Amino acid sequence: MEYVLEDDNDILNQQILSMCVSGESENGYSTDSVITEKLLEIDLIKEVNALSPLRASLFPNIPPTINFSCFTERIKVEILSDEIQKLLNWKMSTISPRLVLQIVNRSGFNITGHMSNWTSTWGKYMKCNEFKTLKEYQKVNHFPGSFYIGRKDRLWSNIMKMNQKFRDEQFCFMPETFILPQDMKNLVDIWREEEINWIVKPPASARGAGVTVINRWEDIPKNIPVIVQRYLSQPYLVNDTKFDLRIYVLVTSFYPLKIYIYNNGLVRFASVKYSNSKKHLGEKFMHLTNYSINCKNSSYTVNNNVEICNGHKWTLKSLWKYLQQYNIDTDEVWSCIKDLVVKTMISCEHPISTLVRSYTKNRYSCYELFGFDILLDSNLKPWLLEVNISPSLHSNSELDKFIKCSLIKDVLNTVGLHIPSLEISVKQQQELLAKCNITNTKFCCFDNDIYTSNLKQEEKVKQTRHELGYWTQSTILNRLSVDDIKILIQSEDELSRCGNFIRIFPSKGSSKYLKYFEKSKYYNLLLDAWENKYFYNRKEGIKLLLSLCNDLNKKEL
Repeated sequence: MEYVLEDDNDILNQQILSMCVSGESENGYSTDSVITEKLLEIDLIKEVNALSPLRASLFPNIPPTINFSCFTERIKVEILSDEIQKLLNWKMSTISPRLVLQIVNRSGFNITGHMSNWTSTWGKYMKCNEFKTLKEYQKVNHFPGSFYIGRKDRLWSNIMKMNQKFRDEQFCFMPETFILPQDMKNLVDIWREEEINWIVKPPASARGAGVTVINRWEDIPKNIPVIVQRYLSQPYLVNDTKFDLRIYVLVTSFYPLKIYIYNNGLVRFASVKYSNSKKHLGEKFMHLTNYSINCKNSSYTVNNNVEICNGHKWTLKSLWKYLQQYNIDTDEVWSCIKDLVVKTMISCEHPISTLVRSYTKNRYSCYELFGFDILLDSNLKPWLLEVNISPSLHSNSELDKFIKCSLIKDVLNTVGLHIPSLEISVKQQQELLAKCNITNTKFCCFDNDIYTSNLKQEEKVKQTRHELGYWTQSTILNRLSVDDIKILIQSEDELSRCGNFIRIFPSKGSSKYLKYFEKSKYYNLLLDAWENKYFYNRKEGIKLLLSLCNDLNKKEL
């Protein structure tokens, strides 16, 4: 098998990967030590300050999480002891992004391609059965069933179901799509009635591969599966040029559903000025905004300044500043984008959460970073083009590095990685906690009890009655069970670590989305009620949880 990193032109990364695959180095030193040296070669920025290697929970008797830092911020993480570092093994994959490797290495992880007792990995999508093989302390960057979002045909089918069910234009944010060959007859009928442009895409490709804009029937592939989508011919233009937005969305759980959106992103421009003329339909540099396509145009201009609106890639924050100069309400546009993201995730939530509960052992195993591709039309309405389950984390410019390094750091801190509970004595744990000035727990290693639900009979009754609507949601917080407290402290801890992410579900006003779920689920109701009560006074909610935690035995938590 040939292994290729995302940065496939990066010789240094290829050397690191080849060592991980072979398990040995050229000069006879151990693989891990040589990989560490290689990673340090590409991380030479002089750093100031230092973070503790561990971050304490907000709550007593909950183990801390590993701290991650971003080298672009010139902040390093203090090194853990050799005994601890031996247990922190990051599994190399065929698409391991360079920035991820740099960041995890800075926190003491060994990069490995062959060890079975790895702690975490950032890799390709796994088949559902593979999730069952995960050890309880291992964490991966995908969920079982996330293809329901990442495949263009599945995504459209799920959104279309919501459109048909609610019929109030709440889910009219994806261009009309036909899945061929099964939708061929419907497409023929539309084609006869309207003379418009269409865009043809493979159902499971990325980076613009196989995408064409057409208006002739004979240009539609007849013998292979494709999707045919209405082409948005009236995009909002900047400097007469078409662009789209890459929005980063983190889901830390599907049951309960927890969605975060990153407060910055990328604006990707086509490299030729836009024209709606039919004679230009074949001009990819005009109609497609993918970097992987436009970077091949000789007129493509790299932008290395995160603050200015220049070249063919901007930051999202730069775009907002640009639009505000023309009195455009960017807060309203952003609000519409967040609404689109939540509804998209809810449209796919039921099949994914079903698979998650069937194939994973606990709530710790999975998280996923999604890349939403969104186009603004001439009225500044956001349209969802597709969702990527492995968004590119290339760092081809200083602008890319600025956005993606901070993004990865915030992803890893938000999801919360623990030291695996292997071969560390209580004495070693307590010494490490003392060194990190963590005083609210006696243990620093992964605790599976926190991430599993062993429900008592009264807890099962409470959950069932709320899901069936026998009890009103206003009563759900009256008597919090041990399992309720677990869910709530995980939610509050996660939120305290989220950095530049904004949680958009559950959040204030998220009750309006509950009607869109295929099935009412207890944990979604619980977190929604919690947000309604404590969003504007989170300190009071945390104070309540602290008092409840102090009343509980460690074994119960």
